[in-house]
Amino acid sequence: MTNSEYIKAIDMRRSRRTYRNKPLEPEVMDVIRRMVDAVNEESGLNFKFVEDGTPAFRIFGGKFSMIAVCGDNTQKARESCGYFGESIVLQCVYHGLGTCWVSGTYNENKVYQMVNIPNEQRLYAVITIGYVKDSLSLLEKTMYNATHKKNKPYQLMFSVCDEKLPDDIVYAMQLVEKAPSAVNRRPVDFKYEDGVVSGSVKEPYSDMSVDFGIAKLHFAIGMRSMGVVGSWNTENKFIITKTETQEDNHE
Repeated sequence: MTNSEYIKAIDMRRSRRTYRNKPLEPEVMDVIRRMVDAVNEESGLNFKFVEDGTPAFRIFGGKFSMIAVCGDNTQKARESCGYFGESIVLQCVYHGLGTCWVSGTYNENKVYQMVNIPNEQRLYAVITIGYVKDSLSLLEKTMYNATHKKNKPYQLMFSVCDEKLPDDIVYAMQLVEKAPSAVNRRPVDFKYEDGVVSGSVKEPYSDMSVDFGIAKLHFAIGMRSMGVVGSWNTENKFIITKTETQEDNHE
C-alpha cells in the first residue's frame, strides 16, 4: 500500500464487533496469512492467524477470523506488536474488511489452546477480521459512544513542548488522535524538545506499550505524508532521515 492509502484506511477504520455470518473466503485468508508471515519475518514477532476466532468470544457477533498478536516478553516486542499489528489492520480495512483490536474481552485460555507459542512468549492481544455491514450495529454504536466521550486531543498528549509544533508534526499527531487504544485511553506521553519528538508510557511492561506501537505507526505515516521520512529509535525518539520536496513526494 502507498502512504496515502494508509491515511485513507486510518480515516475508514472503526472497531467492529458485529460481523456477517459468513467466514472469510479462502483466498482472503491466504492473503492475510502472507501478511502475517511477512510481519513475523521482518519483526521477529510470532503472530498467528486463526481461521475461526469465534470460539474465544462471547459478545462479538457473526463469523470472523483472528490474528493472535504474540511476541517475546519485552517492552520492544510489545511496541512492535502494536506497530506491525496496526499495519495489518489498516491493510485489511483499506480492502473492505472489518477489524477490531481486542485486549481483554476474549477467553485467553481458548486462544492459547488455538495457537502454539513457546513458553517464553506472550499473547498481547488479538485482532478480529471479518466481513461487516456498512453501518455500525447497536452494540458497536454503544461501545463507540461509551469510549469516545472524552477523546484526548493531541495537545494534551504532550507533557513537554519547548516551542510551537511545526505543521508536519501537528498533522502527524492528528493521525495519532485516530489511533486505537484500549478503552480509548491514549496512554502515550509525548515530548517535543530541541526539535525532536519522543514518547513513553507509564507502564512499559503492559498493553500500554502495544498502544504506543500503534501510535508510532500513525505518527510515521503522518510525517511521511508531509514529506518527512524517519523512524523511531531505541530511545523512542523519532529520528528524521530524509526530507522530501513536494516534487519528490508523489504519494
